[in-house]
Amino acid sequence: MEKRANWYELDNAAKIVPSTAKGANTRVFRLTCELTENVDEDILQRALDDTVSEFPFFNCVLHRGIFWYYLEDSNLKAVVEEEHTPACLPLYIPGKKNLLYRVNYYKKRINLEMFHVLADGTGAFMFFKSLIIRYLQIKYNLSQDIKPVDEFSVEEKNEDAFTGNYNKQKGLEQLGQMKSVKAYQVTGELDDNLLPHLLEGSVSSKKFVELAHKYDATVGVLCVALYIKAIILGMSRFQRKRKIVVSVPVNLRQFYKSGTARNFFGVINIEYDPKDYTGELKSITEPVARDFKDKLSAENIEKTMNSYSSLEHNLAIKMVPLPIKDLVIGYFDRAAKKGVTTSMSNLGQIKMPAEVSDYIEGFSAFMTASSQQVCVCSFKDKMVFGEVSPFKTHKSMLNFFRCLTQEGLEVELATNDYDLYEHQKNKKE
Repeated sequence: MEKRANWYELDNAAKIVPSTAKGANTRVFRLTCELTENVDEDILQRALDDTVSEFPFFNCVLHRGIFWYYLEDSNLKAVVEEEHTPACLPLYIPGKKNLLYRVNYYKKRINLEMFHVLADGTGAFMFFKSLIIRYLQIKYNLSQDIKPVDEFSVEEKNEDAFTGNYNKQKGLEQLGQMKSVKAYQVTGELDDNLLPHLLEGSVSSKKFVELAHKYDATVGVLCVALYIKAIILGMSRFQRKRKIVVSVPVNLRQFYKSGTARNFFGVINIEYDPKDYTGELKSITEPVARDFKDKLSAENIEKTMNSYSSLEHNLAIKMVPLPIKDLVIGYFDRAAKKGVTTSMSNLGQIKMPAEVSDYIEGFSAFMTASSQQVCVCSFKDKMVFGEVSPFKTHKSMLNFFRCLTQEGLEVELATNDYDLYEHQKNKKE
């Protein structure tokens, strides 16, 4: 990460985050680890103090500059608390000096919540896995030599990978193209306070992989195809005239060698015309697989990465004052959302050292959105789908789980809706 005195420039993906954190879309995501025993608060605090020294830029606060937002070192200390508020509440409050992440716990669960300015899901998992390992080392007196399987140096974790891999081209064209499609929009009854409603569904990883093989699809393709089917099942005949577009974040570390813990992702949009659905899942998996293959070509991945970098390297944008940038980026963000039905992020298999795996039940991930977003991750034989939505019901996601049960998979569900109801009731009283 480029550092000058005591401040840091935002990476290219992070530059648009503060301008788009509005309403229910707080741009805060949550990673959760469920352990085999209840959490010890004092030990978790010690583990957090040790871990944050490896990720110094996470202990920054966000400020508004003349032309861009920037991060500044702080002497603030993250304090571990038992969870007592709704999930994914805002972390960035303009004019307030506060950290952009929080760590809390509830019974056997440890939660890390983070503002997207600091990192993407993969980068946050680097921090989170280090935290969990350190906690288990202290609690069970394990070897101090245990390290995450994807361990990198502090310098590598601090790197701005966008700057190192930028190739000047017309990257801004892609941003313009995003607003040209009018996709089907998922709707529902909004929470009165726009609080996030979380729904978590777990299945067997092994059985899901077997299902993917049955349809000659990858896990990622099958996840999106099932999600599209679930949305179609909730559409009227008239609504099926519009395409379904699923926005899929792509971890660019797969294509460019990087150990950064900061943001380093792109987004591809997978399109499907509901008129092509025959009632058979294969009529969705095959075109979705073709679209994935095309969008993940080397040429398109480079365009995706450069679309973020172009915001920084375009001279006209560089010289525009921040208040105007906020308005322009907000306009593009709203326009682009009209071209997207929903989002699904696959964080893949979470790998932990063998010495600590027996103390962990599983992981899950959640990302706020103005409509709905699903995050997928697996640990051992537990595959978890985590949805966040400001809607009071989960029609599409419940259809998704019904599709899984129809395919022979057992699904275990959990939600925070009851906790939200109690919170709101107490607040009114």
